[in-house]
Amino acid sequence: MWDFPSRASGVFSVRKGKTQLHKWAERQVILCGTCLIVASVKDSLTGKMHILPLVGGKVEEVKRRQHCLMFSSAGSQAQTYFVNFDTLADYQRWHRQASKVVSQTVSLVDLSCYSLETVPEYLFYSQDITHLNLRHNFMSLQGPGGLLNLPRFSQLKSLNLSHNRLGVFPECVCEILTLTELNLSCNSLHTVPGQIGNLQSLQTLSLDGNHLSSLPEELGGLFQLNSLGLSFNNFSHIPAVLERLSAVDKLAMAGNRVESLELCTLVRMSHLKIIDLRLNRLRWVKSENLEAVNQVTQLDLRDNCLDSLDLSSVCNLETLHCQRNQLGTLTLGGFTLRMLHASSNRLTTVNIYPVPNQLTHMDLSQNLLEYLPDWVCDCRKIEMLDVTHNLLSELPSRLLNSLSLRKLLTGNNRLQRVPDLLDHVPLEALDLQHNKLAELPESLFYKALNLKYLNVSANALESIPPSSQSEESLSTLQEFYLTGNNLNENCGAVLVGHQNLRILHIAYNQLLSFPASKLSKLELLEELNLSGNKLKTIPSTVSSCKRLHTLIAHSNHITVFPEILNLPEIKLVDLSCNELTEIQLPDSLPPTLQELDLTGNSSLMLEHKTLNLFSHITTLKLDQKSTTTAADSLSSSSPWNHGYSEMSGQRNKLCVSVLAVDRFGDSVEACYGIFDGDRNEEVPRLLQCTMGDVLCEELQHSSIDSVYMCNTFLTSHRKLGMAGQKLGASALLCYIHRETSDPGGNFCLTVANVGTCQAVLCRNGRPVPLSKVYSLENCTEEMERVKLSKAIITEDNKVSGVTCCSRLLGCSYLSPWVLPKPWVHTEPLCSQDEFLILGNRALFERVSYQEAVCTVQAVQDPRAAAKKLCSLAQSYGCKDNIGAVVVSLHIGEDSCTCDPLVSTTESRGPPPATVPATVTPGPSDPVNLSSSSGIVTEFSSETSASEMGSEAGSTASDEHPSSGPVSRPERRCSLHPATTLCLFQRQPSCATFSSNQSDNGLDSDDEAPLEGVISNGSKLEVEVDIHCCAFQLRSGAPDSPKELDFEKRGSDYPNGKMRRQNSVVVSATNGCLLAVCGREIADLKKSPSTSSLFGKKLSNGSVVAPEDSHNLIEVALEAPKKKSGYFTAPAQQDPEDQLIVPPSLEQEVREQLRGQSPLVSDKNKPDLKWDTSRV
Repeated sequence: MWDFPSRASGVFSVRKGKTQLHKWAERQVILCGTCLIVASVKDSLTGKMHILPLVGGKVEEVKRRQHCLMFSSAGSQAQTYFVNFDTLADYQRWHRQASKVVSQTVSLVDLSCYSLETVPEYLFYSQDITHLNLRHNFMSLQGPGGLLNLPRFSQLKSLNLSHNRLGVFPECVCEILTLTELNLSCNSLHTVPGQIGNLQSLQTLSLDGNHLSSLPEELGGLFQLNSLGLSFNNFSHIPAVLERLSAVDKLAMAGNRVESLELCTLVRMSHLKIIDLRLNRLRWVKSENLEAVNQVTQLDLRDNCLDSLDLSSVCNLETLHCQRNQLGTLTLGGFTLRMLHASSNRLTTVNIYPVPNQLTHMDLSQNLLEYLPDWVCDCRKIEMLDVTHNLLSELPSRLLNSLSLRKLLTGNNRLQRVPDLLDHVPLEALDLQHNKLAELPESLFYKALNLKYLNVSANALESIPPSSQSEESLSTLQEFYLTGNNLNENCGAVLVGHQNLRILHIAYNQLLSFPASKLSKLELLEELNLSGNKLKTIPSTVSSCKRLHTLIAHSNHITVFPEILNLPEIKLVDLSCNELTEIQLPDSLPPTLQELDLTGNSSLMLEHKTLNLFSHITTLKLDQKSTTTAADSLSSSSPWNHGYSEMSGQRNKLCVSVLAVDRFGDSVEACYGIFDGDRNEEVPRLLQCTMGDVLCEELQHSSIDSVYMCNTFLTSHRKLGMAGQKLGASALLCYIHRETSDPGGNFCLTVANVGTCQAVLCRNGRPVPLSKVYSLENCTEEMERVKLSKAIITEDNKVSGVTCCSRLLGCSYLSPWVLPKPWVHTEPLCSQDEFLILGNRALFERVSYQEAVCTVQAVQDPRAAAKKLCSLAQSYGCKDNIGAVVVSLHIGEDSCTCDPLVSTTESRGPPPATVPATVTPGPSDPVNLSSSSGIVTEFSSETSASEMGSEAGSTASDEHPSSGPVSRPERRCSLHPATTLCLFQRQPSCATFSSNQSDNGLDSDDEAPLEGVISNGSKLEVEVDIHCCAFQLRSGAPDSPKELDFEKRGSDYPNGKMRRQNSVVVSATNGCLLAVCGREIADLKKSPSTSSLFGKKLSNGSVVAPEDSHNLIEVALEAPKKKSGYFTAPAQQDPEDQLIVPPSLEQEVREQLRGQSPLVSDKNKPDLKWDTSRV
């Protein structure tokens, strides 16, 4: 059989020709591509074969013979074959498929990204192929389907061999004389042979991304060549052969090694109109003889080393790009100039003569302009002017009254006033944020009737001008940003005049209330941000805003839940950090509600009915009310605590994830991270779930910061698997620990990052950047590295047009241009360090380091501070996902809360380190309850994990009063932890809910649920700490033979690794951790509240981890099917079933147990409990 991916094949009776001279014979018949192949049955692979092109031919039915078809080729020398089929089904199938072939032409074949080494043999029989795409393969020259056979395609016009690592120019392609387009980019070519001159029909030649430094003279003979790509090679000057290529109108030489540009060279190349010399090493542009350059209309000099630029001799220049140089002066001719892009330089002025009356767009942002040149106001057609991030103290009145200006961006300057509008202007967008404005022009809104966007955030406004001079308003304003001013509730009367408002941000002002009658008139409002004011309530008239989909009102004093859950389009409600006490809900919630944030409302009480009603919400954020016990002294004196915030912006999905572990490894370590997937959410979620585990595992093998951090990133990169092939994410990881040389010494902060996520430390009120931004625009070293590896960098400074980052986790297909190797830096911490800020690219693009530090300093609560950072970034114009983590630091001996040493004369029992692993504390035993930043423990039928802050229910268990005084453990602070006992337990910090598994028909009044476990009807969700390795303690050998025996048996655990150290069993199972104190694993697997921890994960993909820790994932399992009850709590073990061992027999029982079965054994054996209450 032919090894072809043919449409049809088989052995049939065949006769050649229309006459009866030929006999019928059994032949192998294949319909392949556009050809009919007939060959011998026995020698089909080696014998002679007949190929009949069918395109343009005929397929006809032979009426005098049953089930017979006649195949004929086209042309004067047409051939004919008769094929007789055995069955009617074969006959109809062949007739149908062959009829399609003869009526169409297969001319384009795309075999890119197939890891091919040769061209499939059958393609050579399809003579009609005109376009062949073989990019991103591993093509070889030799072999039956090697590149040497490409000349067999007699009609080939377009050939793409880019990204094949050829190493040498395939001279065989110079024999394909029909070629009009040839792409040999990214093949490590060093020379181009002279045979290239044979391709007289060639019109497009792409040689980008190679190692070329010269071109052959024969290339100048290709008079039809109109496009030549030479970008990202090693040219140090413009090749002279270009003077002969008169049809080429664009010089594409970005990313080469050209250091100087002689304008007289361009004069000799009079056919070049577009010059692209970005990303070279240009240091000067010379014009010695003042000869005019008349033909050049577009010039791109971005990302070079120019400190001055005089292009006055380029007479017909229409578009100039010179961003990201070091320009101090710029001189241009203004006769034909239409667009000028000169941002990110050091310009103090721009000289253009004569006045550019054709200029429509000008970008002078991020320069040193203290005033605008006079000629700017004389431009008759200017539509867009961007002068943000300069030193402007005033705007010319003539500029604002321009009759052509539609978009004016003047944010981040020093403006103290805006000139009055004298007449109606066509202005549509005005950005005045981050200035020193105390007022706006009185006539702004009724003179600029086309104004749709106005941003005056971060000023000192105390009032806003009226929308009109009469009661009837003609305002068309749709987006109004007023965040960070000194406005009070009186502004509501003015805002009502803008009845077309869709987005209103008035956060962080001085509003005590919002007039109810005014809010009801904003019927078109879609997004409302009232955060950071002093509101006690939101008017009930908000229900009149039927189009409202986003309400953000965190950090106020709101006590009553607003009437917004009856709005038909509501999607997001953020009422965190308020003073809510209860929620009155309608009978049903709108199906559009996707996110509800109620964290930071310490007095909020939620009933079971309310929780059931919230079950469909994708992301529900609630506080977890922690129980204060004796063991909480560790957390109360923690040297750090954190808060975080994530906002999706105007995107439909959240592509930012946060990792936060206040208790990492031992009691004085912490781990924080942030991951930004830009436009994908899969990779950030995977990194959030695995990176903490990987770090802790690497800490077992090395204590050198660069080693364990690099290994953590590389291992996490590998663990992404298939998701990391084409998707990637920026990642930032911060690890707080003791100095390696002195475990009892000072704290250090080790930071590692790839991509654009950043970390900033506040020290003495000043920002200290700790990370490195790995983007091509911000990192010169990375730009050079990527250029040397011959990547194609597009005009928006993205590698292959995909990402602006040169280092990411994931995006493996972009290697070696994009690497996962991180920047690693260790910073010693001191008492002057106040807090740490982690943020993604979107945050720090809008909020500077200094503003971020000042913002957090003004807010006490880290969570409220993180939310404020995100809200500010949104109000400053950010539309992307935003993520921020704020870690409050309390480093210093002042934090010490250790108990003073007290001498005792009476022994009160064995030291804590000798407590055996089989200790099973009772439900009310305080030693089981720990801080809110450890791990979730004992999700079992005996002990509830915690008491929910929403008062969802209590565990159905009995109290076991102590029969005697219990020795109180010595209280130790986090700075000086006890060395004899390491018990890492954690209560869940929040409640999570899923929208995919809900059953609102269940009755919640029959039985109370377990605390810390939330049910969505048929599914149960438990918050579990995903950072399991963090609790594999790095301490010494076990204390007793029994402990050693436990460690040996733990290795037999089927799905993970078990480790016993002190009194903690740590089991890494499918990426989750289960910490068990005296609990048989077999029982835990059967317990409804813990069986989900052994590998079953939630499928709805929602991210909910609101309170003090974000290092959680949701784990779903099947709840017991009951006809009634919110869900059935597992039966509690009777105290009488436990074997109480008196202290006098303790040592004897220990010795007997050494030879008994392991901890994971018979499920029916009673738990063994040491009677410590009688000691």
